[in-house]
Amino acid sequence: MSSLWNTLSKMNPKFFPNGIDFLIPDAQLIDSPKVQITYHDVDKVHSHFSTDSDLKCIEMQIERVRSMHPGKFSRDKNRPDCFLRMVENHSLTRAGYEKNVLHIEFEVLSSAIEYEVGDIVEVLPSQSPIAIDTFIQRCNLNPESFITVHPRGVENHLPNANINDSKIPIKLKTFVELTMDVASASPRRYFFEVMRFFATAEHEKERLQYFASPEGRDDLYQYNQRERRTVLEVLEDFPSVQMPFEWLVQLVPPLKKRAYSISSSQLAHPNQLHLTVNVTPWTTPFKRKRTGLCSKWLTGLDPQQGVIIPAWFIKGSLPAPPPSLPLILIGPGTGCAPFRGFVEERAIQSRSGSIAPILFFFGCWNEDNDFLYRDFWLSHSRNGGVLSEEKGGGFYAAFSRDQPQKVYVQHKMRENSRRIWNLLCEGASIYVAGSSTKMPSDVFSCFEEIVSKENGVPRESAVRWLRALERAGRYHVEAWS
Repeated sequence: MSSLWNTLSKMNPKFFPNGIDFLIPDAQLIDSPKVQITYHDVDKVHSHFSTDSDLKCIEMQIERVRSMHPGKFSRDKNRPDCFLRMVENHSLTRAGYEKNVLHIEFEVLSSAIEYEVGDIVEVLPSQSPIAIDTFIQRCNLNPESFITVHPRGVENHLPNANINDSKIPIKLKTFVELTMDVASASPRRYFFEVMRFFATAEHEKERLQYFASPEGRDDLYQYNQRERRTVLEVLEDFPSVQMPFEWLVQLVPPLKKRAYSISSSQLAHPNQLHLTVNVTPWTTPFKRKRTGLCSKWLTGLDPQQGVIIPAWFIKGSLPAPPPSLPLILIGPGTGCAPFRGFVEERAIQSRSGSIAPILFFFGCWNEDNDFLYRDFWLSHSRNGGVLSEEKGGGFYAAFSRDQPQKVYVQHKMRENSRRIWNLLCEGASIYVAGSSTKMPSDVFSCFEEIVSKENGVPRESAVRWLRALERAGRYHVEAWS
């Protein structure tokens, strides 16, 4: 609006005879924060809420803190379904290789938890203690103070309520740790707009004002989003800015749970859960190394530490198949993760009854470097295993960079088009998992080719046939960026 008024004033000063500042002073262009923070006397806060470390107390603390936060997850299920303890953590890729994929095994610290193959687990990552302390110090906050956070205008008292009440005070440092992503997520444009009102150095105020303007949008994108600058890095670049904690709570991106496809079967591992985690770093345009918050944290965990990890279970887009359903699985890279659970489960089921065949197409760069779970797949593709040809199945691996001409899973699918078509005619379901870039659409196009060729119909008819397969719940895709 300020930019609009300035432009109108230049076009015709008579629009604002008393000047733009008379219409609305600059200081009033910023609204009040939407949240209000109440600080509580530490002596009035029951010690039970701050010193207990048993799982029940931790569970309630997480629920309480995340229910207080104004972010979207405050409407989600905030109480963890269970806690996990890491028992195994090793790399699946060759040491020194540019890709690093981990196989991580967790003990589930709850006997009541049940999950199915194809399900997803969400974990709440821990942030770097150094980053948390630096953020608190940079913002002149008292980490030991007890607070409650509530919408502005809503009265807040220290309640005489039970432990489930979301208004029970929490340590400020705990609130930051569990709800505010200070060292991995980039702030939004409004963060810079608000920052300028609290900048005392004139050159910082001018730069922030430029970033918040339409003219500065491209430069802000280069500085912030493309570089994936974190809230802490932005605050350190503008040292004169001292934002009130209410604004920080509202504008710092919320700490989100990270979702992973479960790569184990509960039938095979009754009290465990396995994950396949890609921790490959990337480089920003200004050559800064970045790694995902959760994957970096998991990489650094030692099973001997006994770290307790809160977890939630959700249904993904890969429903657990019955043992009588033939399967065609396509899972290049870490897309193989959920299908490891599928194969484990079917191997257990084969001991007590008949099972339908599985065709599995896997892909990676190099056979010697990133052939994830190599021994597992090969063992199940031999000696009557669930992926063996004796059982009507098959395992096919494409190594895209082991020869001059790249070979992908689609090439292996075309080589076995007759087997794929025969299994589809027997009622097989298709499951595709992996990168969300080109892979899912390329695989779908490959199925179009196969159906068209083997059924002797035009491509348009093959597309309609596959779309009908989707509507019938026999074509499932789970893709991630």
